[in-house]
Amino acid sequence: MSSQVVAPRIRGFICLNAHPAGCAVNVQRQVALAEQGTGGGRWGRALVIGASTGYGLASLISAVFGYGADAVALCLERAPQGDKPGSAGWYNLAEVGRAARAKGRKVTTLNGDAFSSQAKDDAVAALRALGGPVDVVIYSLASPRRVDADGKSWSSVLKPLGGTYRSKSIDLNKDVVNEITIEPASGDDIEATVKVMGGEDWQAWMDRLAKEKVLAPGCRTVAYSYIGPELTHPIYTNGTIGRAKAHLEATAKVLHAGLSPSGGGAWVSVNKALVTQASSAIPVVPLYISLLYKVMKAKGTHEGPIEQIVRLFRDHVGPGKTPQLDAQGRIRIDDWEMAPDVQKAVADLWPTITTENLLAASDYAGFKQEFRSLFGFEVPGVDYTKPVELDVAL
Repeated sequence: MSSQVVAPRIRGFICLNAHPAGCAVNVQRQVALAEQGTGGGRWGRALVIGASTGYGLASLISAVFGYGADAVALCLERAPQGDKPGSAGWYNLAEVGRAARAKGRKVTTLNGDAFSSQAKDDAVAALRALGGPVDVVIYSLASPRRVDADGKSWSSVLKPLGGTYRSKSIDLNKDVVNEITIEPASGDDIEATVKVMGGEDWQAWMDRLAKEKVLAPGCRTVAYSYIGPELTHPIYTNGTIGRAKAHLEATAKVLHAGLSPSGGGAWVSVNKALVTQASSAIPVVPLYISLLYKVMKAKGTHEGPIEQIVRLFRDHVGPGKTPQLDAQGRIRIDDWEMAPDVQKAVADLWPTITTENLLAASDYAGFKQEFRSLFGFEVPGVDYTKPVELDVAL
């Protein structure tokens, strides 16, 4: 056992440690919201691929505590070792498991590479051990790298297509507004990004589950995406990531054709911009989120991951719900972010932002606080002067 006082170790958009108690309190808050926000009905079993943070964690919590599901949660997280804390995702899932046991529910956590055949083998076995087929599969993988069975490695990149991209951003190490320049992608960059972040692995998961006969009749599956405002389109929607997301949407249509005859379906949900370790690493996005949060909080429409997923399940993909789709067949729970008045307010603020007025004119302070809270720091109700046990089991 190893108990110690844990202080944050943060470098720009990277946090090197996590606070077990803070992560547990974050999960407890999400559990409470999931229990209150259900749209009715129950699922027997759920599989969440990429379940340890952000939208994946919120999906796991909503399925288990909002809809009574037993669940298999797949993650790739760092275990605590001696006096070194585990990762935030490790502590998040440890608390989900504890809370589930307290309510008589079962959550099996698998720590491994979701791209691998072994992870798929383990998930099939875990679903069978839970007693039956799966009613809902959430694909929320956010990995920057993939290694194929033959050992070939692919790494995604965030680059524009066709020309150099220049824009404002925030230097998170220095808390200053600067100008960034990103050179365009090559063909190899596009291929690698689609390989990692497109729909190929989602398809492989669903094909494997179908082959093993562990998909329940009427099974629903959802993968998560993002579109965002015009000011980020060159680096995101119209860049390498956008090509991967287009592949994800095409995959959803293929999967939907296979699932719909039994009453199921496959959809891509376009979600709201949020503070995550991944989004914090994307140039331009931290500044955009800082402005977006200021505007949406003032309007009372701001949502975090759990609020978004509660709404997604309640209104679109929960038991018995019929998803409302846009013209491209996507679920849009980014609708409040993309409301014309919200986007106009952000666009009006964008050219005025400088280092000198960053804190006053945006919610950059909120951005930083929310980033720290992802790792269990600056969470209300936690005494950070007290030693905390690091050796927490999944």
